[in-house]
Amino acid sequence: MSASSSEGSVLSWLLEEDQPSVRYFTLVDLLGHPPSSGETRSAYDQISRRGWAKQILDAQRKGGNWESRKSIYRPKYTATNWRMLVLSDLGLTKKNRRIERACELFFADWLKEELPVTEGEICIVGNLARMLTRFGYIDDTRVKGLFNWIVKNQKDDGGWHCFKSKTGTLDCWEGLGAFAALPRGLWTRSIKRSAERGAEFYLERHLMEEGPRYGPWLRLHYPNHYYYDILLGLDIVTKLGYADDKRLRPALAILEKKARADGTWAIDKVHPDVESRYRPHYRLKGEPKAFALEEPGEPSKWMTLKSLRVMKRVSES
Repeated sequence: MSASSSEGSVLSWLLEEDQPSVRYFTLVDLLGHPPSSGETRSAYDQISRRGWAKQILDAQRKGGNWESRKSIYRPKYTATNWRMLVLSDLGLTKKNRRIERACELFFADWLKEELPVTEGEICIVGNLARMLTRFGYIDDTRVKGLFNWIVKNQKDDGGWHCFKSKTGTLDCWEGLGAFAALPRGLWTRSIKRSAERGAEFYLERHLMEEGPRYGPWLRLHYPNHYYYDILLGLDIVTKLGYADDKRLRPALAILEKKARADGTWAIDKVHPDVESRYRPHYRLKGEPKAFALEEPGEPSKWMTLKSLRVMKRVSES
């Protein structure tokens, strides 16, 4: 099979109607179809009606939550916070009443109107900013406050850290991920500067060089929750406009080697995938409930979509 026919076969697979989110993002991000086109709108309209998003929404409770209403964060990784992060990746917005109802829980529990965003962790704040931006709340002053918090809590070296530290770590990608989700026209000068410094933090480390080589960063995962890997880093940094930076080449080479003979990619592991030097930091209270959309080791539509999106940005840069 030629390279072109193999690519066509993979695209046909991604365009299948069983997973409308994959079909929608393939049309828009890989094939360049405008979101307003009839075919694209048709795919988008099916996201909440079929496939992964529907399965997650079907498990939502009447109050808008998943699992217990006592906590939108626990248990990891099946409570409201984690389900909503996935739904934001899949393309839904607050126009869907079930998404809006769940978002109201975040505003009630974590972003009370008169409570300034003065403390928190970058993993929580960054994920929340990215999620609520994608859901359509960027004009809300409380969401703008999340972005201000991210800028204010950036380390001097350009990175972020969830724990007490004068330096950042690659493992805390959520602030940069929030910037990547924010339309460029809404960036303030401080966000622009913060994003530039954050991107440089990752690039100067080639997206994976921080002390001894850390295995989980070289494996592909989804959902990522608050964990980092090179595909996540490549997706964020290339979306921010650095697809032509030569320092991406080592991470890109690893990603290319992970492509299967049929032109697809697989999920390597399901989180929590944590090696010994980071276990004390993650404070896994109780046994987390692992959650995945696809089987590890099998051809993954989501991993393939993300990988091809990165490769397209690089080839066009």
